[in-house]
Amino acid sequence: MVQLFLQVRADEGSVNADAVKARRSLLDKAESIIKSVVRSGCRYEARLWLCSTISSIHVLDPRDQRDLFLDLLDMKDSRQDVATLLLRMIFNKKPDKAGSVLAKKCHMLEKFFQGNPERIMQWFSHFAATGESTHKKGARGLAQFAFVNRDVCWEELEWKGKHGQSPAVVATKPHYFRDLDVLQTVENFLEYVPDFWSSVELADCVKDGEILQIDTEYFVDQFVYLMYEENFRDAWQVVEDFLMEEQFSCLSQHLLIHLDEQRLFGFLKALGKLISLNAQCKELAFPCCWLEVLLSAHINQISLDELILLNCVTTKGRQLWRLMNDEEHEEERGRMDELTKSTNHLTDADHFALIKEFMGTKFPDALKWIGIQSWVIFCDMSKECKSAGSCESLFTGNNIKFRKAYDYSLVQNDGHSVSHTDDKDLTRSSHKRKRDRKRRSHKYDSEEDNYDQLFELGSFNGKRAIESQYGSWYLSTDDFSASWDIADIPDHLSTHYLRVWVKWACFR
Repeated sequence: MVQLFLQVRADEGSVNADAVKARRSLLDKAESIIKSVVRSGCRYEARLWLCSTISSIHVLDPRDQRDLFLDLLDMKDSRQDVATLLLRMIFNKKPDKAGSVLAKKCHMLEKFFQGNPERIMQWFSHFAATGESTHKKGARGLAQFAFVNRDVCWEELEWKGKHGQSPAVVATKPHYFRDLDVLQTVENFLEYVPDFWSSVELADCVKDGEILQIDTEYFVDQFVYLMYEENFRDAWQVVEDFLMEEQFSCLSQHLLIHLDEQRLFGFLKALGKLISLNAQCKELAFPCCWLEVLLSAHINQISLDELILLNCVTTKGRQLWRLMNDEEHEEERGRMDELTKSTNHLTDADHFALIKEFMGTKFPDALKWIGIQSWVIFCDMSKECKSAGSCESLFTGNNIKFRKAYDYSLVQNDGHSVSHTDDKDLTRSSHKRKRDRKRRSHKYDSEEDNYDQLFELGSFNGKRAIESQYGSWYLSTDDFSASWDIADIPDHLSTHYLRVWVKWACFR
């Protein structure tokens, strides 16, 4: 049975120094195996996991967030990737903001349409049909400019019929504009009517930003030029406003994954200076709290390699386990299997002595060793928790009270069920039921695939039958607030171990 050591207590018993030394050796070897996996072609994936954790940081002031990403935009090479990605986000989410800039620089559209009949037709061919009174897109700007300046440009309008239309006729029957030869007319305006390309009428029809959809990449390039070559203040203002309004998680997920390692680490150092820790951080209330503490006070004591490894064992243990189970990591998986087979038995006194040794190191090292220990526990549980019986034996052996998810009887530490009468728990479990149905279960073998398939069928009787075979429980480790199935148990309990001992060893 896997020992979880979920209660902080220093047993009065004697410490087996050899056992503690053996466990330290095991953790050293586990670290070496993890580094081998991360380095052998999976570096990019491990960096993605780190970026995912970074995106969950939640303690930034909006102005600090803006300044952080502005500094990133100023870094070397950011013009080629960060700026273009950010502009695509703005075009997608706030096209009217970008359109307001384009309206002030609409002379750029002259080059955009020159020699490009497809773009011309996409933008200028939306004249009102019979019964409609309003032209759309570029057609609106073209018609309005032609009426206002009819004395100097009406003759540049090309009509498909045998004769042209007069302004007076078209004013009363706007659908006559549908007889316009749009392509030839716009080409005439490009050659003979330069004032149109800086007109109020054209600016008015591009300010909503819809034109950006015709060729997003073209306009991204134009905006990059406005920002970095012309240093156009209005373009930068749109960027700054967006950086303050957009969620940090969204910005991080879209931008950080494309950074090289030098810029990513520079970003993290700058981020650490802006983090204001609160009480929730030291309580490890969120999965990213360890990172917030590390960046804010210890970033100069750790390298990016160490940070990636730390993230693997503290936050992405399940993903790391899956990675190790890939065919390309068969050697590392074999080494890890041999290592866990030799896992030595520790008493509570031995384990407490081990944690005290970790306490004597710097915070990043203490966090790393407790994290690796939690991941070794995760590996052990992933191999042991294959049936409802094995899970319940694990709970009982580690003094975890549990209640089957399809039952309301509480199971004592000795394995005997008693009637559960806590109305508060009953109410809480009822409220959580809808969320629990959405819980995504990761699959480790074909039997669990069948479990998920039957679960998705929505059959209550089928679900209960499967649960009775495989198991799903409410646990005292989280005050019975959510149900955990077999696939989730190793992740939940190893994370709980990490939280208990990091709080005790690092934040007392």
